[in-house]
Amino acid sequence: MQATHFWVNDELVPVTQAKVSVLDHGFTVADGVFETLLVLDGEVFARDLHLTRLAKSAAGLGIALPDVAKLNSAVDQVLNAHKAMDFGRLRVTVTSGSGPLGSDRSNAEPTLVVSISAQDKWPDSTSALLVPWTRNEDSPLAGLKTTSYAENAYALEAAKSRGFSEALFCDTSKRLSEGTGSNVFLVSNGVVITPSDASGLLRGVTRDLVITWAQESGIEIEQRDVSPAELWDAQELFLTSSTRDVLPITELASLDSALHLGSHRTLEVGAVTLKLAAIFQQQRARNMNP
Repeated sequence: MQATHFWVNDELVPVTQAKVSVLDHGFTVADGVFETLLVLDGEVFARDLHLTRLAKSAAGLGIALPDVAKLNSAVDQVLNAHKAMDFGRLRVTVTSGSGPLGSDRSNAEPTLVVSISAQDKWPDSTSALLVPWTRNEDSPLAGLKTTSYAENAYALEAAKSRGFSEALFCDTSKRLSEGTGSNVFLVSNGVVITPSDASGLLRGVTRDLVITWAQESGIEIEQRDVSPAELWDAQELFLTSSTRDVLPITELASLDSALHLGSHRTLEVGAVTLKLAAIFQQQRARNMNP
């Protein structure tokens, strides 16, 4: 179904009337934070975990956040207007509000927007391109989900224009970090490996649930520094994100600094990845708000 209504600041409005000021700092200087939640049969998954991370990002950026009751009410009203949506994403965005045409903030009230969109389900497997640009693990924004996504948009376009669906970053220390909107995992000799926080990644809600539920199921997980060279030796690779769940990577390539395609490999969907995907779906079926 098409989205019909969004929440903007204090009310539910038709999409055609959903507007914010051109002076809003989310527009002029990307001074904002957001969360993307999976919509499944008219409900959202892991609401509390996402709103907790939203609060962490807002605090890290120094943006006042509307109270939780208001956030939940806004989410509920948008969901109630789209009960027939079987698969999609709901986005909660908070900016520092209107401000001057520069980096200085004003004392404006924060802007709150809750938007929703149907989307196609992901295929059974995907492809990824290791790009030459880096995550800055020392950035004050590292680990925060901010609206400063231009680097992600640039890298994702570079991947898609070459036939890949996701781009993977390393950090400035040449450690594997994350995707533009996903976390990356490797399986080597039965051990599941994923980059640690030290690489400047954003701790995905799906990532952390996969780690927790895997450990509870007796699957060994390592969070550590990962060399990108390990991507070429791992038996299995997969991505996680709010709408991907656990998504196997079956094609991988690299892009060098001259923008030439380099190393390339294809992979089979592995047993560990399939097991983790099944565990994730079973757990979600039991509890939509873990």
